[in-house]
Amino acid sequence: MITEAMTPVEFIRKWKVHALTERAAAQEHFIDLCRMFEHPTPAEAGPDGASFTFERGVSKTGGGDGWADVWKKGFFAWEYKKRRRNLDEALVQLTRYAAALEHPPLLVVCDTIRFQIVTTWTNLETKTYAFELEDLADPATFAILRAAFHDPDALRPTRTRAKITADAADKFQTISDRLQQRNPDREAVAHFVNQLVFCFFADSVKLLPEGLLKKLLQTAERRPHKSKDYFDKLFGQMEKGGEFDLTEIAHFNGGLFDGSRALLLDYGEIGLLFAATSLDWSLIDPTIFGTLFERFLDPDKRAQIGAHYTDPDKIMMIVEPVVLRPLRREWEETRARIDALMAPAVETGARKSRKDADKKLAAARAEVARLRDEFVERLTRLRILDPACGSGNFLYLALQGVKDLEYRAINDCELYGLARPPLRVGPEILHGIEINPFAAELARMTIWIGDIQWSIKNGIYSRPEPILRKLDSIERRDAVLAEDGSEAQWPEADFIVGNPPFLGGKLLRKGLGDDYVDALFSAYDGVVPAEADLVCYWFAKGWRALEEKRASRVGFVSTNSIRGGANRRVLEPIARDGAIFEAWSDQPWIVDGAAVRVSLVCFGDGDDGKHLDGDLVESLNADLTMRAADLTKARQLAENFGVAVRGIERGGVFHVDGSTGRGFLRAPLNVNNRPNADVVKKFLTVTDLTARPSDYWLLDFFGLNEAEASLFEEPFKFVKDKNLDLRKTNREQRTAKKWWLLRRSGAEFRSKVRNIDKIIVTPLVAKYRLFQFFESIYITDTRVVTIFRSDLVSFGVLSSLFHTAWSLGKCQYHGVGNDPVYTHDTTFETFPFPEGLTPNIPAKDYADDPRARRIAAAAKRLDELRRAWLNPSDLVEIVPEVVPGYPDRILPKDAQAAVKLKERTLTNLYNQRPQWLADAHAELDRAVAAAYGWPEDISTEEALEKLLALNLARSSAQGL
Repeated sequence: MITEAMTPVEFIRKWKVHALTERAAAQEHFIDLCRMFEHPTPAEAGPDGASFTFERGVSKTGGGDGWADVWKKGFFAWEYKKRRRNLDEALVQLTRYAAALEHPPLLVVCDTIRFQIVTTWTNLETKTYAFELEDLADPATFAILRAAFHDPDALRPTRTRAKITADAADKFQTISDRLQQRNPDREAVAHFVNQLVFCFFADSVKLLPEGLLKKLLQTAERRPHKSKDYFDKLFGQMEKGGEFDLTEIAHFNGGLFDGSRALLLDYGEIGLLFAATSLDWSLIDPTIFGTLFERFLDPDKRAQIGAHYTDPDKIMMIVEPVVLRPLRREWEETRARIDALMAPAVETGARKSRKDADKKLAAARAEVARLRDEFVERLTRLRILDPACGSGNFLYLALQGVKDLEYRAINDCELYGLARPPLRVGPEILHGIEINPFAAELARMTIWIGDIQWSIKNGIYSRPEPILRKLDSIERRDAVLAEDGSEAQWPEADFIVGNPPFLGGKLLRKGLGDDYVDALFSAYDGVVPAEADLVCYWFAKGWRALEEKRASRVGFVSTNSIRGGANRRVLEPIARDGAIFEAWSDQPWIVDGAAVRVSLVCFGDGDDGKHLDGDLVESLNADLTMRAADLTKARQLAENFGVAVRGIERGGVFHVDGSTGRGFLRAPLNVNNRPNADVVKKFLTVTDLTARPSDYWLLDFFGLNEAEASLFEEPFKFVKDKNLDLRKTNREQRTAKKWWLLRRSGAEFRSKVRNIDKIIVTPLVAKYRLFQFFESIYITDTRVVTIFRSDLVSFGVLSSLFHTAWSLGKCQYHGVGNDPVYTHDTTFETFPFPEGLTPNIPAKDYADDPRARRIAAAAKRLDELRRAWLNPSDLVEIVPEVVPGYPDRILPKDAQAAVKLKERTLTNLYNQRPQWLADAHAELDRAVAAAYGWPEDISTEEALEKLLALNLARSSAQGL
């Protein structure tokens, strides 16, 4: 039932002249609004008031005002005031209790004749709609207030805080660039820019006298030569507190206003600053602000160590389980004790005299206050460390979360009639280490601004003295190496979180220099593998802090390469101890259009269950999987050694297209009476395996000195023209001197391929783990793994579900597509083939084995079906190569066939996975399962457990 409708004219006429008190008027006024907007009243909407009610929060023990006069979940909180009273006071009250009111998107304050609606959507600009009673006769104003009842999203601002922040950064980047062109001291420029930025923020939140900054800039625009003097004077007063232009200046300091002199601004720069005053600096987003400013203040140094990405959602996937979850659980346990204390006191009030009830209630409240204060004291003593803090995003969000928890504790206890104590949690709980001076100062400013914004957002800001607290706990130093080259020490902390720099192991020397890397290897010898990525040093130190009881929980972001290879070795002792309690194994992370893949790993005292990718699991392995078969324990097997290798590495331009290659092959014999076919080889790349044939040829002078190579005139000239100058600049003397040779010639490949007619190949990195046969005349590229077996049994076992699952369990992942990497030493060399069918046995020795014959038949069927699909006889023609000794060419019959064949790739085939392909694989899997002696319908997980047991038994017997 909805109350009888009321027109805007009727509503205005009634309330324009009413003389009721605030309390008497409020509910009737609101009911009339419901009638006007054809909306149920709170009583009509539901008797329990669970989502729409008057006096939300009025049920405080001992009475008292409610948190809101009216509340509608997901819509608004509404507060009434007496006529012509200050509506801002009502707005402050609503703001203060927004968290307890479940953060409604709209805050509405009203005195029956004036209305003010303020939007509060997270990460959007704040918008205020203010109007008076008679304005409701205007359809546009009527629609605004109606939206509060029916469609609050209609009032949602479109401008994001991220856009405001980016606009602010753009303006300051121009100013910073201009200042840096005139001032060689980049740190002085950065410090001055940071001071200016904080002044703009302080101006927007009214920490500076209103209009002062604009007035200063207007004056400076008329006298640019005096701009330095003006800012020196302002900064001087902000350092200690004082007077500027006959107005009082608060005491800021905190280290930002440290007596450093301002820089001279020219007319254009002052104009840019004046334009920046039009932005609402109170809404800049610290999680974006620090990163943007760090990039333009110091782009060179950032490039050396990789970007500190600033994805707030990913940050909270670390901060929430590591920092907030255990603290929230502590408060919930305390709150349960408080509820248990207060229940008898309230019950006593219902049964006994007022005097006895008051005495019992006062005693209970005193104990509740003690428990609350004890918990808050615990929060104030926290130490949260980010040992790679960048511009402070992890620390900022951690502080926000802890302050939210303190505020929740105070609000919860207020329900029992306790007075609100002053808030105590501040930036002092934060500790950071950052080697980059630009980032370190930005971290402090991110935290300062975030702390002030939190207080303003919650309606409880009062000016402390000084406004900026000292943040010496943000240390400017190296987090992993001390100045003497020894391992750096971290301060003791309750929680350690962060996003250490991403730098691959192969790039350490290029990015950090030989001296630094040598010191790093020496300091962490036996702790971190030398080939590991830089991030691993943070994981190793975090684990050491836990072992030494100098921290309780640790959480880091890493590239997802932490799950495999040398990187994984730093996780193995952590996993072995059962200390990984939360992990996200593979998460996309898009930053400024650049896609990366990350793993997030939390370890330490995790007594609240283990989670992988959001799901509760029994255990977590070092490769961030939950499978019962922990494949990280698998060892290399002697029978698989030397059977799989990667191909050659060019290190220059040594390949040519088909037309050029065949031109070399058709050329007359060279002066040494040898054909170019001696050095022009068929070349196999990843494209040949996953897409259509690339038709590349390799110019390969393996085993020839420069004089001998030059006798192959045309190929030699091509290689010389392409590589001589390029190789001269190479730091590797070997490749610089032998510029006509491949960087890595694949000597092992060549020695093994001589005695077989076919090879099995698979891409190093690919979406699907697929194996194919090719003629052994091909030379394979470094991103192709070659297996020196030519029999269908080996091909069939490798193509089975069981080997695929094993390889995925043992692999690393690479690239934007997060494709699995087939590292032959950790995948092929650990995989246990069926007994009697292992790679060290010649195929002829098991040719008559019934198991082998069944696998071979199924493998042959799969190979033939795939080849028939890739190259249908009605679309292709077989053409002999231009000279003998090379495989025939497979060419499209015509242009129309060529178009169709472009779609015939193995990747596309497995994307589609037609039924015939699934059937062929199913038959092969049954044959391979039978060869192991397993049930033919064995599950993948059970098969992996059996394979691991087989691996461990064999490796143990071999003493590996």
